[in-house]
Parts: sequence; C-alpha cells; structure tokens
Amino acid sequence: MVADGFARGGGREGARRALDRFWRALGQTALFSPLQRTPLDHMAGGFTMSHSPFYQLMEMAGAMAGPVREQPLTTNPLRHFLTAMIDFERVRDCAELGIFIGATNLHSGAGKMFRREELDVQRVIASACLPTVFASVEVEGELYWDGSYTANPPLAPLVQEGGAADLLVVQINPIARTETPRSMADIRNPANEIAFNISFIREVNSLLHTQGGSDEEEGASMSFAPVRLHMISALDALREFSISSKFNSEMGFLQMLHDRGVVAAGQWLEAHFEDVGVRTTLDPGLVFKP
Repeated sequence: MVADGFARGGGREGARRALDRFWRALGQTALFSPLQRTPLDHMAGGFTMSHSPFYQLMEMAGAMAGPVREQPLTTNPLRHFLTAMIDFERVRDCAELGIFIGATNLHSGAGKMFRREELDVQRVIASACLPTVFASVEVEGELYWDGSYTANPPLAPLVQEGGAADLLVVQINPIARTETPRSMADIRNPANEIAFNISFIREVNSLLHTQGGSDEEEGASMSFAPVRLHMISALDALREFSISSKFNSEMGFLQMLHDRGVVAAGQWLEAHFEDVGVRTTLDPGLVFKP
C-alpha cells in the first residue's frame, strides 16, 4: 500500500492516504464477516474473539483437517480484497522504494524472497498464507506458506541489496507471553508465535554480533558492513490482547491500534531520532527476553 500510494509522484502523503484507505476498507468489510465478537467477548474485553462460534469452528477445522488446496469455491478472501485495493503495476513501478517479502516453500522448507519488481497478488497472499487458515498458494509451480517461518521480517536483503546503514524494525508480534496455555488452541497459537519469532531473533542476533545475515534463498551465510539497529515496540500497549484478537478487524479496534502505534512511534522519535546514523539503539533485552 505504501508503494502504491508513493508511486508516480504520490510521495509520502500519497502513501499515507493509501494506508488510510486500506485500513478503513478492511474495517468496513469486517461488518459483513461471520467472524464477529459475541456479547461474552465484549464483556471479556481485550477485543478477544475466543467466544465467537465461527472462530471456534475455524480453530477446530484447522486442527482436524486444515484448509484444502485453493479451488474456485475456496478462494482466499485476501485475493479479492488486495486486488481491489492495490494497483500492483504502480507498486512494481515504484523505483523509489525497495520491497522484500518472504514466503516459505511448503515442500523444501526453504525461504523464498519476492522483490518489488515481481510483486503481484499471488506472491503477496503466498507471503501471508497461515497454513491452518488458508490453502497453500502456488507461485510458478511451487506451493508456499507464510514467510514468517523463515524470515519475520526479512532484514538481511535491506542491507545486502538496499545498502541500508540503519534498520528500523517495528515490532508487533510478542516475543514472550505470560499466560499459561490451557487448551489445544492456546498451545497451537503460541507455538506458531515461537516459530515465527525464531527467524527474527536469529537475524537480529546475526546483525548485532556477527555482522552476518542468512541468505534465506540459499541457506548460506553472508557478511556485510556493520548496520545500526533500531526498534519501535508497542508490546506493552499490546500485551492485553489475546491471540484471537489477531482475527478482529473491527474499525474501532484498528483505530485504537493505530492510535497506540502513533504514540509508540512518537516516543521512540523523541528518545532516539538523533541517534539515527550515529549508533544502535535496539535494546537486546527486548528481543532476547528470558
């Protein structure tokens, strides 16, 4: 969305308008979704969806059978939404920005990096294919799952190909949770979070200590110039929300997340803007938390 809005002279304001349009359209679409909070969810707070019958059915289906391969009647709903919201020709033309998104090859387990010049809706939904929710996505004869299993997010290409001297990570996924799992869903979801975080922790560790990064496509170790790491984290502001809230796309919830993100970004800018280009500000304790 940023590249779509930024392209062809849209600049920063165009990117902001594109993002705003995307999230508002998503919030409006949620009004017609069968995945809705129940009165019990409203009483529980935290924008949880755990009492929603559709959410429970989705969890049961994922545990018992999983999604079938994508067919005309089981089309990934993200496909229609992203096709309507994003002009991928504009994205591919946005030479001012480099974009790297990852996917995981279903059969080999290897990471695959898609770059701005080749992006289309198929590659984007491949990178966001949670295997218990969506059917695997085919790209050029290969099947893919979510890229978070191998790169979450891919950091090394920003240095290797983009020449970045500073990397700013916006962290939205908890590294640690305090709750003890009490059901199969409670176990499965933290297990996925742990799997997703491993690749991020590995890359951060590599950048902090060895100045090397993993080439997700080849599995080889690569070295590059030192890079300064920074991170905006709103984990304290997000800790109250359960894992099921990730399926909540109500406009009120999205607006609240946006507002908390603005506060977190403002606090980071106030504390560390002068450090950009000078030194690393990332606190390893936020990543390697026991």
